[in-house]
Amino acid sequence: MWDLFVQASFIVQLVMVMLVLASFWAWSIIFQKLMTYRAARAEARRFDRAFWSGEPLDELFDTLGPDPKGRSERVFAAGMSEWRRSHRSDGGLIPGAQSRIDRSMDVAIAKEADALQKGLPVLATVGSTAPFVGLFGTVWGIMNAFTEIAEQQNTSLVVVAPGIAEALLATALGLLAAIPAVIYYNKLSADSDRILGGYEAFADEFATILSRQLDS
Repeated sequence: MWDLFVQASFIVQLVMVMLVLASFWAWSIIFQKLMTYRAARAEARRFDRAFWSGEPLDELFDTLGPDPKGRSERVFAAGMSEWRRSHRSDGGLIPGAQSRIDRSMDVAIAKEADALQKGLPVLATVGSTAPFVGLFGTVWGIMNAFTEIAEQQNTSLVVVAPGIAEALLATALGLLAAIPAVIYYNKLSADSDRILGGYEAFADEFATILSRQLDS
């Protein structure tokens, strides 16, 4: 493969380098997201156990603080912070507290969605464009092969093979970059949706609890 790369024309070499870099970039995002999502699911399970353990929510919030590290915890902290800010000095509630709490948690979930989905568009771009970039290298390599035939006035395999080989290598690198990117983009998008769905379900449950407190 190194010999094919060295013997290829400059344009095809540039295409190959771009595809290899795109593949490494995609794999770095894939590994990062796999670890991030695994940590997010583990953190969500831990917080879910703490939330439903029966501990008073005020004590749980005091333990976590207004800016906790966990993603689920930040959604909870956003709702609790707004809940406390909605109390007047005499202990009463400022009108519209429920809607403000819901919006606070929605904003927190939106921020977590941006963080979780960061990098996924790169996978989509690599998956959709890498085959066409490889195809460009293929076309250029075949064009060089025909040019060599015209110059040599010879159609033997020795003349044709180098251009065809570099063309096929460009195609292979394009597919090598695109296939994992597409597969993991679909998987990671589904994982992200499930994690965010869990945050939204928790926000709804938490809002229901606070709503009962407001009504009482």
